[in-house]
Amino acid sequence: MIGNATQPILVVEDSDEDFEAFIRILCRQEVVNPIFRCTDGDEALDFLYHRGNYDNAQTAPRPSIILLDLNLPGTDGREVLEQIKQDNDLKNIPIVIFTTSSNPRDIDICYSYCITSYILKPIDMSRLMQTIENFVKYWLDIVILPNSVSVSHDSTANSSNY
Repeated sequence: MIGNATQPILVVEDSDEDFEAFIRILCRQEVVNPIFRCTDGDEALDFLYHRGNYDNAQTAPRPSIILLDLNLPGTDGREVLEQIKQDNDLKNIPIVIFTTSSNPRDIDICYSYCITSYILKPIDMSRLMQTIENFVKYWLDIVILPNSVSVSHDSTANSSNY
């Protein structure tokens, strides 16, 4: 790991089976990142905005990366994505879409909101495990994630020192 071990990961996934596969891979690869799971879009937004059961920032920290399913009960992943990307305090969190939808419209919409990756969730369990392993290797071992501490957006700050 290159320093991402303490970075919190938010997984927004309603499938227990897919989430359990994700956790098994993390354990097998000895990933120690704090993992937080929300099972629907409303819960994910509560987590991100510290509302309801997630009103304590210590137990619901700002994630360094979000793994987001599109097809969620209630507020779906598309709406969650739209809300995150319109929020100045959240829009820079990398979002990886992990979904069964191969609809070109979904793909285009997600990339128009500047997601970092769009991964199709395989139906076959062995391919699912391989895809999750690749996600973990890339996002937690190769990529440097942003610090999960919220950055102040002070408009008076000098934004470049070139």
